Amino acid sequence: MRLKFTKMHGAGNDFVVVDATKAPLGLDAAGIRRLADRHLGIGFDQMLVVEPARNRDTDFYYRIFNADGDEVSQCGNGARCFVRYVHDKGLSASNAIRVETRSGVIEPRLESDGRVTVNMGLPVFEPDRIPFVAERLDSTYELEVDGRKVEICAVSMGNPHAVQVVADADAAPVASEGPLIERHVRFPERVNAGYMQIVDRRHIKLRVFERGAGETLSCGTGACAAVVAGITRGLLDSPVKVDTRGGVLEIAWMGAAQPVLMTGPAQSVFEGEIEV
Repeated sequence: MRLKFTKMHGAGNDFVVVDATKAPLGLDAAGIRRLADRHLGIGFDQMLVVEPARNRDTDFYYRIFNADGDEVSQCGNGARCFVRYVHDKGLSASNAIRVETRSGVIEPRLESDGRVTVNMGLPVFEPDRIPFVAERLDSTYELEVDGRKVEICAVSMGNPHAVQVVADADAAPVASEGPLIERHVRFPERVNAGYMQIVDRRHIKLRVFERGAGETLSCGTGACAAVVAGITRGLLDSPVKVDTRGGVLEIAWMGAAQPVLMTGPAQSVFEGEIEV
């Protein structure tokens, strides 16, 4: 089988995007892992699959597979690439679309300056819905990680995040500690581990160790989760500029029952075709 694809990235978070609107993808987890290999395959953080809408009030269905082949519920940087892809490929003439994911409906919009804004929905703090093992709802929690206590904020943006504040994001133990938090027993479905440095009340630096992918150059839902965590703790004011290693995102959240809005770049890199 020959597979046509588009390589894209959103602030350095890189994707392979596949059009499955006319025929199913036809790849299992092992096949996705082979394609994700950066030496023997194409190489990507996530594979994004465009499928026909499953409900009348949406335009498309959006599936996300991590580099390890696991299907996940949400990817913010991928959502921006999704709307750029369907627009560039002529699958939709609208600059604003409604896209269903496993975690709900999102509404990405292509802006006049080329950036994309995505309504990421409401953040979730209830431990059972993240999911996270905790006796009660709180703003922060202590995790036992490799014999020491780590203070995190647990929040879901369609996928689970554990966000901690660090003095220096560049010096944060992302590679060594990130995998331990990702598979911590208190996160039964694993978790994305975020390391947030507060520059000022409207500016942070962020690194994220993503479940199933390792550290990525950028994580859209991670940026949303970090800003939500900072605002909830009284450390940040909306909107917030988020510096990632791959680029800059802007996150706005007015709190309470308001959705999180994420704005950032989405770029195509190249087209390709591979035998699988």
